[in-house]
This record gives sequence, C-alpha cells and structure tokens, in this order.
Amino acid sequence: MPNPDKLAMLVGGGPAPGINSVISAATIRARLQGIEVLGVPDGFSEIMTGKTDRVRPLAIEDVSRIHFRGGSQLGTSRANPTKKPEHLDQVVKSLEQLGATLLITIGGDDTAFAAMKVAERAGGLLRIAHVPKTIDNDLALPPYVDTFGYQTARHLGVELVKNLMVDAYTTSRWYFVVAMGRKAGHLALGITKASSATLALIPEEFPGGKATLDTLADILVGAVVKRLSEQRKDGVAILAEGLAESIPENEVERLGNIERDEHDNIRFAELDLGRGIKKQVEARLAGLGIRSTIVSKDIGYELRCADPTPFDIEYTRDLGYCASKFLIEGGSNAMISLQGGQFVPVPFATLIDPATGRTRVRTVDIYSTRYAIARRYMMRLRRDDFDNAQKLARLAQTVGLSPEQFRTRFEYVVEHEPPPLVLLPRRDA
Repeated sequence: MPNPDKLAMLVGGGPAPGINSVISAATIRARLQGIEVLGVPDGFSEIMTGKTDRVRPLAIEDVSRIHFRGGSQLGTSRANPTKKPEHLDQVVKSLEQLGATLLITIGGDDTAFAAMKVAERAGGLLRIAHVPKTIDNDLALPPYVDTFGYQTARHLGVELVKNLMVDAYTTSRWYFVVAMGRKAGHLALGITKASSATLALIPEEFPGGKATLDTLADILVGAVVKRLSEQRKDGVAILAEGLAESIPENEVERLGNIERDEHDNIRFAELDLGRGIKKQVEARLAGLGIRSTIVSKDIGYELRCADPTPFDIEYTRDLGYCASKFLIEGGSNAMISLQGGQFVPVPFATLIDPATGRTRVRTVDIYSTRYAIARRYMMRLRRDDFDNAQKLARLAQTVGLSPEQFRTRFEYVVEHEPPPLVLLPRRDA
C-alpha cells in the first residue's frame, strides 16, 4: 500500500555549503519509506503566489551523488511569505494542492520564522521541520553547535585571507576584508583566529551592538599605528558585515544608499562597508602624517556555494536524515539539531525572541575564553598600552604626538575592552 504522506522540500535565504547534502539525505530516507518527495524550486517565491508548475518529484537517482556539490539543486530565494497574510494562505493552499503533508525547510533565521508562520497557518494540516543553514553561524543553538556551512565557509575564508596576508607583507599594505555575518561576528572571528589575521572587528564588542563610524575608524587607525611602532607596515583586518547595521542609520548613509531585502534587512552587498571605512581611516592617518596603502576586499559570495568539506557533508547528511525521519515518525514544528552526536528537536516556540517577535540570533559571547584568546592575539590598541608608560611613549612617538595627546586621542577605543582572561582563581599568599 502506498504511503499516504508526501514530503515537500524547499530552500530559503542565501546559499551555504551542504544544502545539497541535506536534500539528498532527506530524499533518500523518505523514498526508502515509500514517501513521494517534491522539490519546490526557489524557496517560497513561487508557491506563495500559487505557482506550482515547476515543482518536481525527486527520486533517489536524482540526488544520490549531489552531496559532494555546493549550491542548491532546488535553488533558493529570500521571498518572504510572512509579509502578507494572503501569501501565507497561498503557501498552505499550494502545498495542499500538491498533496504535501510534510514539509522540510532549509534556511537561516528568516526561513525558520517563515516555517513557523506557515505551521501556524496550516493549523495541523502540515508537519514541518526546519534544518538550520547559515554560514553566519548565528541561529539559536547551543554555543558548541555550529550551523551547517559555517565550517566550510571558514575553511575557504582562511585560505583566501592567508593569501592576502602574504600579499600584504610583500607589498607593505593593509587589507580591510569584509566577511559575511549580518547579525553576528562568528565568521569574521573564526577566520581571524584560524588565519592569525591582524585583528577582527565585530558588532558584539560594542555596547548594545552599536558603534559609530568614527569609533570603527579610530580602532583601525590605532591598529595601523601600533603595527608601525613595531616596524610593520602591513596588516589584515577582518570586518564583520554586521558592523554596517551597528552604525546609526544616518552614519551608514555616509557609506552609500541603503537598500533592504524582503525581510527588511540592510542589503550589505549594496553597501561598500570596506571602502567607506577605508576612506575614513586614510583621512585620519593622513592627519597624523602617515601614508599607508589600504585595499578593501569583500569575501562572502566566494564562500557560500563552495563544495562542502567532509565535516559539513557528514553533518548535513545526518541533519537531512533526521529531518525526514522526525516527520515520518509524527514529529512537527521543530528545528532539527545534532547536539553531542544526538538528535535534538528544538521546538519552534523556543526560537522566538519575545523582545522582537522574531527568531532569536546567537551572537558571539565576548566574555568567553574563546573570544578572550582571540583578542589577546590581535594587534590593536589595548588597555595595557595606556597603562604602560614605555608602550604609550612609543605609540605616541610613531605619530608625532606627546603621550598625553595620544591618550586623549585614542584611549576611548579601549573603553569597552573585556576584562583580562583568568583561567585559575587567584591564590592568596
């Protein structure tokens, strides 16, 4: 007897390495159970308008070797069905017309939110599971659980930055590299630590995630000056793209026109964050009598559709398998996760941030050991540079200022530096 269930699957948001592996594993698991699988093209974009003619059945032979490849066999889009009630209604109606009773969504926080709202609208007619995908690594999972695609993106990002570091040293220049990370600095920090880049700037290091453009520029100027004081003219700074969202909107306009996507997020690709900050830094360095060649470089699109590393292939095959089996066994309304090697469904209800009504975002914990070590290896102005008279004098001399002038000009940039790392409690003599 044929199985009465039918599984639909779609991908939303930006690409991430491992999507095809999820599609493959989920399809194979369902087909072995006798469940028909439907591939929905381009996320919610077509089914939210009632278009279903491009939905196609997926067989095992269609997906059995796609797990090695980057990109998405089903395509993807940022179409947002939650903006209009009629679009949510149409998603449910389209899936009903297709005979789908099960739905797997693959995506980041915006797609997760859309999946929740579709589940609410369906009122039990659909069982839905969401597989968390984003190279930003910012979905609401425990700190030790990465989102799929992050490790592959970091790996490739490190390879690119390693080459830029050699070029920077060879040509005595600086690179300002903007890495993806709309709300959080995980990718920028991960690339910086693994490549030993000069420093990272992430939104989490500023109170409330807010920083002025002038503060960002002065931190980078301070880093250039500190390197010069140690006879180095080169450096690579990794900037999280989310810094653009941390800057007040009237200041962001200094970087260019603001465009937003369907989820009301700033379209960072249209903002030249690196070039804008570069101009600010160059002007400040010139005012201090320093000439430095700075090149801005964005990395992101190079990372999103890379072939997944073995780590992400294995991880995503597990996630895809669990997503199908979870739905087949009667589960619903949860994000799929593997924690400590065990399947853990994360109920949709726990993903909502009550303050925003949107899905919660996992940011970098700047009080963690991991972050403290990262800061210790960065070449940037530190609080102890101002506490040590010899260090302060050397920095000031580099730019022709007195120690007190240098303190007045730059000490504010270390105001929010986290406390020093202490691994063992101090023992009194």
